[in-house]
Amino acid sequence: MTDEKNTLSRRLKRYADVTTAVGGAAARMAGTRIMGRERDTRGEAADLKAALGNLKGPLMKVAQMLASVPDALPADFASELSTLQTQAPPMGWPFVRRRMVAELGPDWEKKFKSFERDAAAAASLGQVHRATDKRGRLLACKLQYPDMASAVEADLAQLRLIFAVYRRMDRAIDPSEIAEEVGARLREELDYKREAAHMHLYRIMLKDFDAIRVPDVIDELSTARLLTMSWETGRPVLEFKSRPLADRNKIATALFRAWWHPFSRYATIHGDPHLGNYQVRDDLVVNLLDYGCIRTFKPKFVGGVIDLYRALERNEPDLAVHAYETWGFVGLKKEVIETLNIWARFIYAPMLDKRVRTVANGVEPSAYGRKEAYEVHKRLKQMGPVKPPREFVFMDRAAIGLGAVFLHLAAELNFHKIFNEEIEGFTLAEVAKRQKAAFASSGVPLP
Repeated sequence: MTDEKNTLSRRLKRYADVTTAVGGAAARMAGTRIMGRERDTRGEAADLKAALGNLKGPLMKVAQMLASVPDALPADFASELSTLQTQAPPMGWPFVRRRMVAELGPDWEKKFKSFERDAAAAASLGQVHRATDKRGRLLACKLQYPDMASAVEADLAQLRLIFAVYRRMDRAIDPSEIAEEVGARLREELDYKREAAHMHLYRIMLKDFDAIRVPDVIDELSTARLLTMSWETGRPVLEFKSRPLADRNKIATALFRAWWHPFSRYATIHGDPHLGNYQVRDDLVVNLLDYGCIRTFKPKFVGGVIDLYRALERNEPDLAVHAYETWGFVGLKKEVIETLNIWARFIYAPMLDKRVRTVANGVEPSAYGRKEAYEVHKRLKQMGPVKPPREFVFMDRAAIGLGAVFLHLAAELNFHKIFNEEIEGFTLAEVAKRQKAAFASSGVPLP
């Protein structure tokens, strides 16, 4: 339909809206620098947050992504932008009716037993409606907002404004690969057929784990802009914080398996570890939700993750260098590697420790990784910019998000034991073989 095209006129309108908001914040920062006044980075960060919050849509989602990638933004900016909410006012029934007619035809209502007019949830790219099929099964119908292709392309083009703000802060990180990676994942989120294929993939990868539930996709009621799936009943993870330790540990173990098993066996991660993407049922089964941001790697990337783990475990610096080079870091000097290892030791710490423990002691979930990221950032400022490879971006984001969930639950696990169970018998050939078979069955294109 013409109202859905990525058109120049719609992009230009979005450019104007974004430039007015974000450009104003950037200009005020530049003015402070030119006039030689003392900078208030906390105030500048709040200014940018207010500008983005008023925009809604894809750029706000991009800002949230960047806030959760360690070192992608200065600490004050990351702290402010991490509080942005993706919740947005839902679109009304006229939009819903037009969207459903466009996707399923004029007789779309006859394909359901019931369909609720009011949205059950609304976010930056689409909204969800409850429905039931002819047999009475409860469904969730995710509808994409109109003109999202134009908005996404316009916002990604304007992403350079955010990074221009970043480069005014310092030059510790070259963010060019970060921008490319965020752009690729955001474009994928617009393709609901791809998300449906990702859900099929996760059902294959996690088929042996009864403690993890992946929703069913209703293919005959799904299109590129409408995703219909089973409605899963559960409660937010945070409602289980006061449950007995054994219950919290069971939930945390399921989350660990849900993330590490697809990665170690199929080179795939769930790249959006937001608390809202996990639900827990009364029987403590975890509902794993939202498959728009799935990142797939070549098997050698998994090899790099395991090599770095072994390098830290055995104190083998040359193996650490090999791991970083496998990921795509180039021109690394000894001082830079030692600095990157500060972050690596933090991420791997629970898996290197052969005992039952929390993921981190005395750390608030909102501050998880901030201290270490600050130290890395401070050192890199003295050495010149490092360009993180694009494959690295969502690994870091997911690791921090998952660790924060473990902190919320105050789980106490033998992370070393669980992790080593997942990587036992790892070979590049086996991962490639499993990946090829699972992706062929699900319809997800290989990387």
